Amino acid sequence: MRITKYTHACVRLARDGRVLVIDPGCWTEPEALDGADAVLVTHEHNDHLELDLLAGLEVPIFAPAEAAITGIDLVRVTSGQEFEAAGFRVRAVGARHAFIYDGQPDCANLGYVVDDAVYHPGDSLHVPDRPVDTVLVPVHGSWMKIGEAIDFVRAIGPDRAFPIHDAQLHDRGIPGANAWLSSRGGTDYRYLAPGESATVG
Repeated sequence: MRITKYTHACVRLARDGRVLVIDPGCWTEPEALDGADAVLVTHEHNDHLELDLLAGLEVPIFAPAEAAITGIDLVRVTSGQEFEAAGFRVRAVGARHAFIYDGQPDCANLGYVVDDAVYHPGDSLHVPDRPVDTVLVPVHGSWMKIGEAIDFVRAIGPDRAFPIHDAQLHDRGIPGANAWLSSRGGTDYRYLAPGESATVG
């Protein structure tokens, strides 16, 4: 499986000529969706879902059943549900967005485990109940700190981790986050710049 990272939380998974895109948001490069066969959306926030990018895209778009998303056709899924998207096996996990302050926000957020191998948690640090080889770890957000990202990776214990949710970090902040996760994450951690790819599996 080939993973290509795009700006912020969007990743593109490709295998055997099939393409699955996760969380194309407001900072995502439009080419992330070129040739996409299906899209997964973890939650309704616009850094993970840009409706203009998806308008007219004639492929299945999967999103949480409880998400407040209108204007596009969706396949609504629930936590624990297993389904096929673009030829990949997907399991939805978790339930809610991480809190920022005073219980807010509280919206539906599903993480997706793809082919029992790659895990995208959206805006959550939910730990799946089965092992995964590759974790896409959020490294920055108003709802988290870097120590929580490290604990998240260590709790899962994957073979490798790649950062996501990093668009609001500047050029001095990204190396700091990378250094912490590289030294303390307990796994093979590699930063992927937007447009850069890695092969896993």
